[in-house]
Amino acid sequence: MNMTRINVVLSVLLAIVATLAIAMDVDHTLPNVEFLPDMKRSPASDAFAANSVLPGGHTLQAPVLGSIARGDLPLYYAATKEDAIRAGEELQNPFAVSEAVSSPPAANEVAQPAADEAAPPATDDAAPPADSEQTTAAAPSQDSPTEASVTPQAKLDASIQRGAKIFGVFCVSCHGPSGAGDGPVAKRGFPPPPPLPTGKSVPMKDGQLFHILTYGQGSMSSMAAQLKRGSRWDVINYVRSLQQGAAQAAAQNQNQTAAPDAAGGPTAESDESTIKVESKVEPKVEQDNGSKQ
Repeated sequence: MNMTRINVVLSVLLAIVATLAIAMDVDHTLPNVEFLPDMKRSPASDAFAANSVLPGGHTLQAPVLGSIARGDLPLYYAATKEDAIRAGEELQNPFAVSEAVSSPPAANEVAQPAADEAAPPATDDAAPPADSEQTTAAAPSQDSPTEASVTPQAKLDASIQRGAKIFGVFCVSCHGPSGAGDGPVAKRGFPPPPPLPTGKSVPMKDGQLFHILTYGQGSMSSMAAQLKRGSRWDVINYVRSLQQGAAQAAAQNQNQTAAPDAAGGPTAESDESTIKVESKVEPKVEQDNGSKQ
């Protein structure tokens, strides 16, 4: 086939396409013919559209009495200080390992296991309790780690890391990066919140802090719309880590200041007497030098 025949064939095809385009005479004001229109437009009704099939003639139906939406468990508390205290007694931190996490101990106190949590076995022969959710029944496999093989402390550490990120986004503007209440909002005239590491939140229980994050208290507004339940517990665990670090730093400073006195080191009075003696000796040395000269 030479080029002449190819040109003839192409010319014939072009003429056919042009003839079909003129013959169709498309009217752009009218919709085209649709093939399988159900794949383009869903027959489902809108939420607020009328519906002759459902009761009441409405598409959106009221939920069944007593039903709870997934991920939206109710809290049967009021936005009052009394219910905040009651929440502290009833709500339990799902990540708590011991009392040392929920409330930092003093310098001379020993951390004890929480009442609702079982202490980890001291030896390999001790079997974990059957109703404990924080312990595992079998040794974890290194090749295929499962959810049960994650220790409670590892879960708590992961929660603290998540809480640090959330704190830096939603809380740092008022509480400051270290929780001291020196955030940019407080520096511009807003009443500064009490310091989290050493303030009045230290003796509060985790459930009470959860109530405050959920409903707000005082000048602090509710954070329920910004933070889900798990995120609120993460923030509480991060705040507890700040409080535990502050308590350890205070105990360390107290031990350092008490160490010189216990070892019989020099005191302030002995230092002053030494300085006075040296000041009396120096003029005498100068007179002796003058007499020799």
